[in-house]
Amino acid sequence: MANDGTGQTRRDIVKMTGAAGVTGIAGLAGCLSGGGGGGGSGNGDYPALGNYPVQGDKVTFGFNVPQSGPYASEGKDELRGYKLAVKQLNNGGGWVDNWSDLSGNGVLDKQVDYVTGDTGTDSDQARKQASRMISRDNVMMISGGSSSAVAIAVQGLCQKEKVMFMACLTHSNDTTGKDCERYGFREMFNAYMTGQALAPVVTKEYGKDLKFYQLYADYSWGKTQQASMKKFFEEAGWSQVKSVATPLGTKDYSSYLSEAANSGADALFLNHYGLDGANSLKGAIQAGMNQDMEIVMPLYNRPMAQAAGGAIEGIYGTVAWDSQIDNEPSNSFTKFFGEEYNGRVPSGPAQLAYAQTLQYAAAVERAETFYPPEVIKQLEGHEYNNLGMEQETMRKCDHQAQRAVPVVKGLPKSEQKSGKYFEIVQITSRDKLGYECGQGPAAQCDLGPYK
Repeated sequence: MANDGTGQTRRDIVKMTGAAGVTGIAGLAGCLSGGGGGGGSGNGDYPALGNYPVQGDKVTFGFNVPQSGPYASEGKDELRGYKLAVKQLNNGGGWVDNWSDLSGNGVLDKQVDYVTGDTGTDSDQARKQASRMISRDNVMMISGGSSSAVAIAVQGLCQKEKVMFMACLTHSNDTTGKDCERYGFREMFNAYMTGQALAPVVTKEYGKDLKFYQLYADYSWGKTQQASMKKFFEEAGWSQVKSVATPLGTKDYSSYLSEAANSGADALFLNHYGLDGANSLKGAIQAGMNQDMEIVMPLYNRPMAQAAGGAIEGIYGTVAWDSQIDNEPSNSFTKFFGEEYNGRVPSGPAQLAYAQTLQYAAAVERAETFYPPEVIKQLEGHEYNNLGMEQETMRKCDHQAQRAVPVVKGLPKSEQKSGKYFEIVQITSRDKLGYECGQGPAAQCDLGPYK
């Protein structure tokens, strides 16, 4: 955040002026910034780019989520997180009150508005919704996801149109690997990191020399997920019997599960998510496969676990975030989210949506302009520890957050209550995860231009 040399930031000025009015606040903030750099009005030294400069007294964000399709439950909770973030950016409250680079008076004195779209968990539909937001609604930032194919498609469009994309729920290695973009940033860890975090826990629990069979969703996420499981579990001493792709939106997995059951494998990995994950896991348990095989679901979340019910018992996996994480940011988010939504316990997708919106807004405030290249530079290499996931870095080389990964284990139906469906086995520190910029998925990343 800019400092005027007296220890006062722009946020301090906003808080001191109180009832002085928007005009007075804007004037003081303008004095602080020296009148250059684009400021909130978009006037200054920066040329027009994408939807910059921002016109009028408000700025619009676009929230592009699955409101239908197999990931609709995740999308609905993402929207809850987005709406709460906008409310608090405009009026204060929540994390906004604790972040030194946010004022609770909008972003650069502009009130935040938003539009929404339904991706339908379909890349083409998601791209059309995002294009509408950019051309009709003049959004300065788009956030969303659940399907990595959707996130990658929208991220590519945003790069072309020079509009920021703050990825929400996308777990494919490719999002910040071969399909990375200068205008895209991801807080969520990827499949590679899931493999790193999960393999030591699972192999310690079940033994060092098992044979495993994989089913995976047939798109970007599932493909990189199964590849990461193969890499890290084989390095730990296991061996893969076979991996089989399944169509997104499959409702009946019985034929796939039957083949897996007759494969001679000791373990089954279900690389499915959302409603697909709940359906495949319930199918496996109903078929009694857990009597003869260990079952692992590498990535899941609270909505999926809720839909799976008792089938989740004893199942290992990883989650983006969970309300059981005991630290100040996590506890406070759980509290004020519940207050906003009638006691509802937030999921990892809701936390990601809320956090990514605030991350963008804070970067704009630090840059003192909405001009995208300057906002991007504020995020690249940014160090932070205010999201409840320990110390983090938004890496400059690939725009991938370097962060901890929670490993969880499903609870029996009798112990599932108050939004609690799994126990946290461990939170694997970022020091034990990740890869160098020239290694792993990052080796394939070539960020596009700033302009």
